[in-house]
Order: sequence, then structure tokens, then C-alpha cells
Amino acid sequence: MRRAIVVALLALLAAAVAAGVWFWRDHTAFADAPLGLGATERVLDVPLGTPFNRVVRDLRRRGLTEAPLAYWRLLAWQMRVSDGLHAGEYAVEQGLTPRRLLDRMARGEVIQHRVTLIEGSSFREIRAALAREEALAQASGAMSDAEIMAAIGAAGVHPEGRFLPETYAYTRGMRDLDVLRRAYGAMQKALAAAWAARVADLPLSDPDQMLVLASIVEKETGRADERARIAGVFTRRLKIGMRLQTDPTVIYGVGTAFDGNLTRVHLATDTPYNTYTRGGLPPTPIAAPGRDALRAVARPDEGQALFFVARGDGSHEFSATLAQHNAAVARWQLRRR
Repeated sequence: MRRAIVVALLALLAAAVAAGVWFWRDHTAFADAPLGLGATERVLDVPLGTPFNRVVRDLRRRGLTEAPLAYWRLLAWQMRVSDGLHAGEYAVEQGLTPRRLLDRMARGEVIQHRVTLIEGSSFREIRAALAREEALAQASGAMSDAEIMAAIGAAGVHPEGRFLPETYAYTRGMRDLDVLRRAYGAMQKALAAAWAARVADLPLSDPDQMLVLASIVEKETGRADERARIAGVFTRRLKIGMRLQTDPTVIYGVGTAFDGNLTRVHLATDTPYNTYTRGGLPPTPIAAPGRDALRAVARPDEGQALFFVARGDGSHEFSATLAQHNAAVARWQLRRR
């Protein structure tokens, strides 16, 4: 009788060991086998405060896993991440395993969205670009420009030109104000660096004037090889008290009423931004200059040119005298006609 009990117990133990070995092998296979996916990458969105079992339930609902919750809980326990998973968006791409997904969530390797602020954009265009970003929380939609500047810690600062054109990464749920705050800080650093690297005889009294002139250079040309030459033209004009006479400032002064056709009436109509009717720099930047435009103004070309005219292909012809400039204008205007 006692022998039969021992045999039965040994049989039960053997069965338990076999079951345990089977379970361990099955669990290990689950942990390192790719999640069930179609042909395309998917996104797992985990809102803040989502409990672990709800995350697994969402994976099962979407056909990404058939494993029971116990398998996922055991894996999280083994990896010591049960209480350390981060909320956010996670890429669930082909070949991703449960182990790698939990590791990604424990590290907070969320999807990075990107928004690009383009050189030469006005603040109105920057606001529109951010408003098109569906993953950004839109906090500034009903705010005035002044309220936005106050919200990012720059109360009283005119917003034009104050945001560095670059590509900014962000995660879903971040606010548009967060991106603006970073872009504002980036411009402050870029402007400070350009100001520190400026040539000694630059006819600008402070970094704000450098920003204004850089915005004009940015709007005048998109060619890297011409920025310093155009900056040189404007700095020489400022030194001798000659008006800048630059069309982009006039256009900015016309505002949203500008229809794309710059007329003689526009050039003759006085506004604070009309550099044909007023000397010196306009009161604020007219767009957001990039780093290259800032560097061009900090170290402008040392030539003699005081004039330039568009050739019609994106480049310009530079002239040192008015007679040379008039000839160039006639030549290129006739060619365009």
C-alpha cells in the first residue's frame, strides 16, 4: 500500500515536472516569438495610467497576441518591469517580440514625431504648421500672439523671427507650446552664437538688430553662396546711411492684403516696414532666419557691391555702382520679358 502511494506520488511529481518543463518552454517560446502582425507596422497607444492587463487586452483585441495574461505577467516579472512601463505610442513592427516590446516600454522608447519649421516662415505660417500636426496637443489655437509669447516665458517679445527653423521631435500629447518654447530657446542660442562671432565693424547695435537683418537676408535669397554677399550689400548700405530698399520688407508691411504682385503703389506707401521710404532697419524681423542667414550677417562679404538684381533663376547679379546696377536691371528685365 505504502509502495503504491510512493509510486503515485512519484508519478504526480514527474507529471508536474513535465508540465512545468512544457510550460517553461512554451512561455520562453512566447516571449521570443514575433507578435502576430499583418504586412504593415502598427502603433500601440498606451495612455497615461493604463493598467498592465488593459495593455495586454488591447494587444489581444487587435490580434497581436493570443497568449494569456499570465504569460505576459510572468514575463514582466522576470524582466523586473512590472511597475516600470511608460505610457506613450510604441511602434509594433514586423518581428517584434513580447520581450522586446516590454523592454521598449520599460525604457520609454516611444515614437518620435517630427515637425519642420521652414527657413523664412512668418510666425503666422509657423502657427499654421504646428496646427497641422495631429499628434500635437493644440493649446494655442485660441491664443493671441502676445498670449503665446507670455505662455512660453517671453512676455512682451514680438514673435516674428524668434523661432529657429529646424526639425523638432516630439511625442504624442506634447503641446504646440512645448515645441514653440524649444524653438524660441534654440533661436536665442543661435543668435547669441552668431553675435559672439560677428566681425568688429558690424553696423548693428545689438543681437536684435542682427536678427532683423538676418530675416531680410533669409527672404532675399535661398542660395547658400549668396547669403554673405547680400548681407554685405545691406551692411555697407547701413554704414553709409543708404536706405536698404528691399522688397520683402515692403511685402511684410502690406501684410495679408498682399496678392503676390508688388506694385509701385506698394513701394511708395509708407509703413514702418517700407525700407524704400524709411532709413535703417525695420522695427522687427520679417521672418524666421536660419543659422546660415545669421552667420552670413555676423560675417558679411567684404566686397564693394551696393546693389543686386534677380536674374530670374534664383540667383542675383551684384553691382558696385548705380550705373552698373541700372544696366543689369535693364538687361535682366528685358531677358525676362
